[in-house]
Amino acid sequence: MKPQAQSAPVVLVVDDSPDTLGMLTDALDLEGMKVFLADSGRAALNLARDIEPDIILMDAKMPGLDGFETCRILKTEMGMADTPVIFMTGFGDSEHVVNAFASGGVDFVVKPVPLVELLARMRAHLANARRARSARDALDNTGRRILVTDAAGRVLWATPQANDLLILCGIAIEEGSRLPWELTDWLLSQNANGRQAYLFQRNGKQIEFRAAGGAEGSERLVRLIDRDAGTDEERLAIAFGLSLRVAEVLLWITHGKSNREIAEILDLSPRTVNKHLEQIFDKLGVENRTAAATMSVRILWNE
Repeated sequence: MKPQAQSAPVVLVVDDSPDTLGMLTDALDLEGMKVFLADSGRAALNLARDIEPDIILMDAKMPGLDGFETCRILKTEMGMADTPVIFMTGFGDSEHVVNAFASGGVDFVVKPVPLVELLARMRAHLANARRARSARDALDNTGRRILVTDAAGRVLWATPQANDLLILCGIAIEEGSRLPWELTDWLLSQNANGRQAYLFQRNGKQIEFRAAGGAEGSERLVRLIDRDAGTDEERLAIAFGLSLRVAEVLLWITHGKSNREIAEILDLSPRTVNKHLEQIFDKLGVENRTAAATMSVRILWNE
């Protein structure tokens, strides 16, 4: 996963018109963006791999590989599902709009490109993409087994821990692949919307899938639990003789969250979190958060 860039955004502009490339280069340079140019779909694919753009401006209609197919390849074969693509088209009819979104684009503008409007849209999509990357990085760092699918069961992304657990169950996934049919049926059912869990069994493993709400739009956020080991909270509760709620506090301490952050996450008052923290110190026989987190990690990592 590409780390979040805090410097000038890297923009890939793809268009077979030298005039359009020149105009957008000048405008984006003035905005402090780092601009790279490609005059065809194939050139864009080769360049994108090297520069890892933060956002792509894509001409819809080009000779050879058009913008729609180029976008599909970027999204499904080159690991750029997170990269926002804004289409530029001389046609405003519904067919081109549908193609733009169906191929993975997040937005479109009609030529001649309205620069003020385009820049505003770019800023909004860059901000959204950065927030999404930050959220994913945070989930990766907490060690949570989380995956996100679309409504049809196609995997949009997953934490490394979720991938590892699925592999043990004989499921190899990558961005764009579909979950097994029974899980897809569950996602489409009222059970998923009702937050009921689904127990999936294969290769002697049992994985509990829990719908954790919508990630954005039609996306589904799903939490995976290894029922052979139990949830992290359950493991900590058993190991240290804690209630599940107190074990949740210990888990978030282990992930480096402050008392105020834990209170917000668990919908508790800061005073209640402090009381739970006192119980944790007493049960674990430690005097500070670092020592508590160290003992927690040993349980979670089976040390």
